[in-house]
Amino acid sequence: MSSTLRTIENMPPTSGTSSRLLVLLSLLQARRDWPGATLADRLGVTSRTVRRDVDRLRELGYPVQASKGPDGGYRLGAGADLPPLLFDDEQAVALAVALQLATTSGAGVGEAAARALTTVRQVMPARLRHRVDAVQVTPLAGGPTAEVDPAVLVGLTAAVRAREVVRFGYAGEQAPPRRAEPHHLVARNGRWYLVAFDLDRADWRTFRCDRMALRTPNGPRFGPRELPGGDLAAFVDGAFRGSADGAWPCTGTVELGLPAARVAPFAADGVVEALGPDRCRLTLGAWSWVGLAAAVARYDTDVLTVGPPALAEAFRTLSERFARAGGEISVRS
Repeated sequence: MSSTLRTIENMPPTSGTSSRLLVLLSLLQARRDWPGATLADRLGVTSRTVRRDVDRLRELGYPVQASKGPDGGYRLGAGADLPPLLFDDEQAVALAVALQLATTSGAGVGEAAARALTTVRQVMPARLRHRVDAVQVTPLAGGPTAEVDPAVLVGLTAAVRAREVVRFGYAGEQAPPRRAEPHHLVARNGRWYLVAFDLDRADWRTFRCDRMALRTPNGPRFGPRELPGGDLAAFVDGAFRGSADGAWPCTGTVELGLPAARVAPFAADGVVEALGPDRCRLTLGAWSWVGLAAAVARYDTDVLTVGPPALAEAFRTLSERFARAGGEISVRS
């Protein structure tokens, strides 16, 4: 069966309440097995109506399997062909927006995403096409984006799912291949990273996927290994901040001569507290004390108090450094 995108309004009139069919399909996709009585209760209909709706889904190409007995139920089986896809209005628009944003994902699928958006738009009803055309997204990269070969992402994803050791080298390097147990594939600030246990260094690492050259075949399967701390986001933050607990190595607090509302939009993960109409307290972190002082200086306002002493010393260091630069740099008109 050829693949077709359908929205609720395009379903055949014999389907009864088309929105109920879409809800039924969503329930079947969300969990492996559903008792018939539970489905009837969730849909607010009788078990007989559920049976009729299941038959209509089968007519649309969805392989819904039934189990007999007093506790009989339903399961959405795996089909050899892709049946028609059903989207409600919000899902269709969300899909179009996601495809527009895919051009800056760094996954090397920008051209394919553009072609997919064209295909999806062509099979949408006119009403939805107008909505999709009205949502024009201009994706801007949040920093330098390193594009990854899609084959690398597919290979890593498959290895994560199968729990197979990956072997890889870095582009331009002649060193022996690295060996790692892959656990998660993450995207951060325009780059893709593999979170894995490095077998050669017996420690957890993050590896840049855009520099990877995978070796085949994969290594042996491995047993599950718990990520330090158990929180993926915290682990990745810690890896980039140089600390095990995800905190910045250097954290300080300053009081600024600006209202909190003007500082908060640019504080990133810092904490801003209002102290009055024209004064606020900012707690911020950075890799180094001098780097933290420079981050505070960009607010271009008076710094009223500083803590701890290491941050105050960093301000003095930065002041002396800039004073020397101001006296030595030749200014060109």
